[in-house]
Amino acid sequence: MKLVKGIAIGAVALALAACTQSPYGGSGINKQTIGTVGGAVAGGLLGSQVGGGTGRLWATGAGVLLGGLLGSEIGKSLDRADQAYLGQTTYNALETGRTGQPVQWRNPDSGNYGTVTPQAAQQYSGLTCREYSQTIYVEGRSQTAYGTACRQPDGSWQIRN
Repeated sequence: MKLVKGIAIGAVALALAACTQSPYGGSGINKQTIGTVGGAVAGGLLGSQVGGGTGRLWATGAGVLLGGLLGSEIGKSLDRADQAYLGQTTYNALETGRTGQPVQWRNPDSGNYGTVTPQAAQQYSGLTCREYSQTIYVEGRSQTAYGTACRQPDGSWQIRN
């Protein structure tokens, strides 16, 4: 379970970093990579809930593979504008969003949309942190990722390990 949590945190960090950088000139990460990682995380999390012992390990692995394939296809459809909308919405949700209330975004050009739902702020090592979920809808299919971000002294949000 610790491995799955680590993968999930890494994937959300990758996605959040890509999304928050895109309004300022782009990131080095393409949309298909983000979709693949997000799908693998979601599939792994779902797979880890099936079976027990060795069966759970196999189910987690299968979930990672299938989720990665599906996420890759969805990710192909996310463009830079979608990433910018998601990035700005994530920042706004973490900064001022109400606990448990989804903050929506929509790209009128692509038709893709999603929500970011922040949870209550908590203090970790003197930093204000919030758990959140991001759900993205591309061509009628959804992908959801979860994470915790902490506000840094410079005002930016960083994924907590």
